[in-house]
Amino acid sequence: MSKILTIIFVILVFILGALFYIYNPDPIEYKIEKPVACTTEAMLCPDGSYVGRSGPKCEFKACPIPKDAILEDGTIDSPALE
Repeated sequence: MSKILTIIFVILVFILGALFYIYNPDPIEYKIEKPVACTTEAMLCPDGSYVGRSGPKCEFKACPIPKDAILEDGTIDSPALE
């Protein structure tokens, strides 16, 4: 009797697994992304400092804003950035 219940249980598990596989409305696709290695290039900023690349697209980091470029009202003076 125990063997019959075990066989029925295994068959039910396989049937439920098959139904879940067939009728899954939103299957998850697993994508393996290749790691990104950025080059060791550096960009010279207007203030004389250097910034490197970072992020998934290997873009240069933003240059620091010079203190003399920030006006009293909090806006940035763009000619000072050139």
